[in-house]
Amino acid sequence: MAEDKIRTMDDFARISEISRPTLSKYFHDPDSVRKTTRAKIESALEEYDYRPNIFAINQNRKLTKTIGIVVPYLADPFFSEIVRRIECQCIDAGYWPIVFSAHGQQGLENNALATLQSLRPAGALIAPLGRSSDFEAVKKFTESVPTVVFDSNVKVGKAFVGSNNFQSIPLIVDYLCRTGEPPCFLEMPPINPNANKRRDAYIQAMEGLGHDPKVIRAEGTGWSFEQIGLEEGKRLISARSLPSETILCSNDRMAIGLIAAAYQKGLRVGHGPGCALRIAGHDDHPWSQFTCPPLTTVAQDFNAIATKSVETLFHLIKDGCDNQDRPEVVFDGKLVLRQSA
Repeated sequence: MAEDKIRTMDDFARISEISRPTLSKYFHDPDSVRKTTRAKIESALEEYDYRPNIFAINQNRKLTKTIGIVVPYLADPFFSEIVRRIECQCIDAGYWPIVFSAHGQQGLENNALATLQSLRPAGALIAPLGRSSDFEAVKKFTESVPTVVFDSNVKVGKAFVGSNNFQSIPLIVDYLCRTGEPPCFLEMPPINPNANKRRDAYIQAMEGLGHDPKVIRAEGTGWSFEQIGLEEGKRLISARSLPSETILCSNDRMAIGLIAAAYQKGLRVGHGPGCALRIAGHDDHPWSQFTCPPLTTVAQDFNAIATKSVETLFHLIKDGCDNQDRPEVVFDGKLVLRQSA
């Protein structure tokens, strides 16, 4: 046996002369066995170069340690940052996070949920596509797996954690109105509930301050927000169709594209002499501080959203859901002033 490849834990148990139940305890939690036993197991692992199939161990448990994470577009640095924080917290708690990206497509979101369900996860944290989701498929998944929804408040799952758009948008609208011409609002066809909420919050804030709301809907669909901001920005600037010299974009990625459009059209962006436009966004996208000029925006509380989502899911896994309430927790944004506005 010593010369053969050790393929199973039973093989390893025989050659190491350590009982199978003891090995199972160790691989579930190394601290659950005595120090002398732990040292013996780790010495045998080194001697025989054995690495157990952790996936198989996990799937054989009554309750797996798998946590599923599903996002609409992992290439978006906003979701990458949220997922990074969620992953770290799950790992620190002894869970095994598995990440799926829907790449903006309903079929891929459905496939991700079906694949995840086949892995018998302990729970899931999902940010649904929103308008393009197959609502019944998402609902069916959340009815069988303890699920916390974050960012995109589709009415499924046991809880929702996200940002307070009706606090963050008025916050930046008020600032822009106090420091210059009241802003128009540049959006694209909504792809998730946040888009509609931000537009509605803008309208309410402008009317509350006694100004006429001016909403511009850019042409284009999908997740190429920077490209849409660039192309539509060039078109609007060329046609002199911007109703204000101050533009609040629905998200930072569109604002990044609009800043590039202004540069290509020879317009200076900023707040001061010689500046033709003020441009602001929302989210505090990880790249916002590196645009030229750096982008004024509203920061979402990445850490609070990730931490609360994970804490809520762990509570569901441990204690279950005692009632039919679906708590919704939203966090306020923080104004981040930079040179673009």
